[in-house]
Amino acid sequence: ERQGATIMKPIKDIANDLSEGRTTSRELVEQSLSKIEDASGEGQRTFIKVHGAAARAAADAQDTLRTAGIVASPIAGLPFSVKDLFDIAGDVTTAGSTVLKKSSPATKDAPTVSRLRQAGSIVIGRTNMTEFAYSGLGINPHYGTAKNPWDRQTGRIPGGSSAGAAVSITDGMASFALGSDTGGSIRIPSSYCGLVGFKPTTKRVPATGAYPLVPTLDTAGPLAPTVSCCAVVDAILAGEN
Repeated sequence: ERQGATIMKPIKDIANDLSEGRTTSRELVEQSLSKIEDASGEGQRTFIKVHGAAARAAADAQDTLRTAGIVASPIAGLPFSVKDLFDIAGDVTTAGSTVLKKSSPATKDAPTVSRLRQAGSIVIGRTNMTEFAYSGLGINPHYGTAKNPWDRQTGRIPGGSSAGAAVSITDGMASFALGSDTGGSIRIPSSYCGLVGFKPTTKRVPATGAYPLVPTLDTAGPLAPTVSCCAVVDAILAGEN
């Protein structure tokens, strides 16, 4: 039994709730932020930076568009987390390290982040990761290590390097996550935490705007509750929708 985690709703079910008026994007964002800010939870170890004010503003915009009958995609209005490997305009991309903290902020979103935003999804924050993505364990000595939802008492590792990405979903802090995978960095934490993670074919999804590990093998892909969720997000990341 997962400890401290929430029931993970598939993207299609959340989209249905939005379309039927059972929830709003603002409510989804507030629920995510509440989970992140819960002092008894994993939020502080899961996120390196939280975009609370921007997420609320984006959620209100999506709710206004939905009221006008404008829904960009199945992920419109859903909060998602971004691994601290990808550029977000105005943020410093630290790749889970303290060495890069004084680097210049990114001037624009990575293409992957931009495509998800254009589809109406909302950045909730930047997730913790193995430093420079250089391990499959998910441990980070600088920002802490989020605990695996299956055994919080022991404090088992979440897997990495997209460690925070996985826990952000299991604990209801995001509907899905943007991660990266070179040698298992999406697939390992997904399998450890009871999620689905997809590593697409190299170059199917743009890897630009992301801190590199092995450029010939690096890929960007989704972590989500189900296979169908990953298929929806992957299609958007690949520019198919």
